[in-house]
Amino acid sequence: MRLIIAVVQARDADGLLERLTARGFRATQINSAGGFLRERNVTLLVGVQEAYVAEVLRLIKQSCHARTQFVNPLMPIVEPGESYVANPIEVQIGGATVFVLGVERYERIA
Repeated sequence: MRLIIAVVQARDADGLLERLTARGFRATQINSAGGFLRERNVTLLVGVQEAYVAEVLRLIKQSCHARTQFVNPLMPIVEPGESYVANPIEVQIGGATVFVLGVERYERIA
């Protein structure tokens, strides 16, 4: 048994959850925020037999994509009379961060 922990961008989460449930996988969703841009993320917990890990990873790759976003850097401290024009910088966001952990014991309590 394996526990897959996938941290994905919120805009990718719904599509990923639809793909997972269509294939019969159950997932627990935890909303979170993180990174230096404070973007909304979703952490998904998916428990699967080891034989299904590759399929879940494939579904994550199909659903979660990196994107380019432009952000304005913080304005530095300037002396009176000086001017500063911030140039937006390009950053990559999105995709997924995935952890696959071994599970020693699993119980489903109904």
